[in-house]
Amino acid sequence: MARSMKRIMKIYPVILAGGAGTRLWPLSREALPKQLLPLCSQYSMLQETLRRLADWPDVMPPLITCGNEHRFLVAEQLRAVDIEPLAIMLEPEGRNTAPTVAVAAHYLLREDPDALMLVLPADHVINDVTAFLAAVRRAAQAAQQGSIATFGIVPSGPETGYGYIRRGMALPGADGCYAVERFVEKPDRATAETFVADEAYSWNSGMFLFKAARYLEELRSFRPDIADSCQKAFEGANKDLDFFRLDAEAFAACPAESIDYAVMEHTRDAVVVPAEIGWSDVGSWSALWEVLEGDADGNVLRGDVYTDDVRNSMIRAESRFVAVIGVKDLVVVETKDAVMVVHKDQVQHVKKIVAELKQSGRTEHVTHTHVYRPWGSYEGIDLGERFQVKRITVKPGGKLSLQMHHHRAEHWVVVSGTAMVTCGEEEKLLVENESVYIPIGSKHRLENPGKMPLHLIEVQSGAYLGEDDIVRFEDIYKRD
Repeated sequence: MARSMKRIMKIYPVILAGGAGTRLWPLSREALPKQLLPLCSQYSMLQETLRRLADWPDVMPPLITCGNEHRFLVAEQLRAVDIEPLAIMLEPEGRNTAPTVAVAAHYLLREDPDALMLVLPADHVINDVTAFLAAVRRAAQAAQQGSIATFGIVPSGPETGYGYIRRGMALPGADGCYAVERFVEKPDRATAETFVADEAYSWNSGMFLFKAARYLEELRSFRPDIADSCQKAFEGANKDLDFFRLDAEAFAACPAESIDYAVMEHTRDAVVVPAEIGWSDVGSWSALWEVLEGDADGNVLRGDVYTDDVRNSMIRAESRFVAVIGVKDLVVVETKDAVMVVHKDQVQHVKKIVAELKQSGRTEHVTHTHVYRPWGSYEGIDLGERFQVKRITVKPGGKLSLQMHHHRAEHWVVVSGTAMVTCGEEEKLLVENESVYIPIGSKHRLENPGKMPLHLIEVQSGAYLGEDDIVRFEDIYKRD
């Protein structure tokens, strides 16, 4: 009996994990943006995006794109949920979605000339995974015919923060897919109400499915400048540890543009798949309040929080006890170095705080007091004139760079675990309650040779204590 030769459909997720998420400050920072934070569950938003794809039979290992500064965090979060990616592709700088997807398409074509790309931002919420899978399968039918498919979210109300898509005629041979009649920019309230009443409009989700080769063909047709720069960036790429690093000069020369503007608004093959999947892009604190389950008073509470006569509010305490009394419709977010209080109707202005922090030369928009490194993490616990105290954690097998400082000395005290310390030409093993002094100008290194995390206290003293006072001589993580 002849066997069926029907080809198995393979879908390659391309997860866009770049971006800063400034609207969710003070929780989201440049060094730890919202896609890497556990906002809706015990898992980060990136991990949730990957986990909802994990059991699909047609889905291949994901291709992750992210900024260079987040590469180790991304890799660690993937390991934590036992996901082996096809690759982690590093963007030298943000150039928006059209270039990012183009270099990802080049990578996939090297793996599979018929690759279908499922392009997903890493920071979206999708509550109905079954409905999402059904929408993906519908979009795949259209993509196999050469269409460029996007997912339109069935509106739950007249939202003015999203762009809209008006669908046209049904696509033959692809149930539930429609030709795109037009894209519409973010409307005012009255216009949004007419769109919702029309029922032919969907929210523009920023999620796509198409053949990698087809996308590049359309990009070359409409934006050859982007296509050429991306091809050069891909051809000049190199492998760096577990990462695929694009050519920085070629990628920086690429114009920054979204898929919508570069391709979708010009192609004749754009189709939309209307989907009712419990979706949110979590673009603000009020959006996060809407997707999380609240108590009987409509409050979403996280951390050590006390409330009395509080309604329809979000209160999140990261490190301290927070008490709120007699208010409604507020967002209160506490971290170790910042507290923000804002009315839910004004959360769109949070990005102004970030702009002010940047302009004034502060650092609260860049990092938390707890900072992650590929070898572990450190946390600032005290700072004064000519001294600073940090709590340092080194993972088993972790090794800091061989380095020296021009302006500060350091004193390390082991709290628990085992430390191998290099200081000058001397190497010594330290255990709990033992310490070592690192003079100014001495070459030194700290590593954890044990099987348990190493915890120690570092006391810095000197005229300048900035993180840029470091000269690296050797680094297993290949940082600059």
